[in-house]
Amino acid sequence: MVDPGRCLGIDPEHELADRVGMAMVRLNKMHAQVAHQMAKQGMDKSAFVLLATLNGLGECRSSGLAEAVLSDPSTVSRQVAGLVKDGLVERRSDPADGRASVLAVTEAGRRLLRERRRQRNEAIEQVFADWAEEDFKGFADLFERFVQDFERTIPALLTDRGMGTRAGGEK
Repeated sequence: MVDPGRCLGIDPEHELADRVGMAMVRLNKMHAQVAHQMAKQGMDKSAFVLLATLNGLGECRSSGLAEAVLSDPSTVSRQVAGLVKDGLVERRSDPADGRASVLAVTEAGRRLLRERRRQRNEAIEQVFADWAEEDFKGFADLFERFVQDFERTIPALLTDRGMGTRAGGEK
């Protein structure tokens, strides 16, 4: 097999990072295929991410949801409108300010999240079916650590490279 890093002149000093990066590219490709199948079944991946994030946050304003998913408020507003239309999210009066509204996941939304989570967990368990239990656990521990560090680091990296905004919306 040809080493794509060598073809691109990747410095050996960055070999491990390149291996992880290339594995992430492959994982993203597979994730895109799953997202495509989800879209065929009527659930856009970005809308699903909003639904899951809102479920984790609890009631919040649309602007808070946009901040949580590092997205533009107008984009989130359009996506939330679809979730409301589908009965997965509802708008409620904000108890702190009656003129504003908060978003909340409906029971139908929670049922959908539970079902998709069950399906996802079964699929992941199939992937690890031939792994020793301690290897599966070790991978899960390290993967959680990686994702946590990635979540913590990536917003600042994007901002430093002119591709994102820091908390509060400043460029």
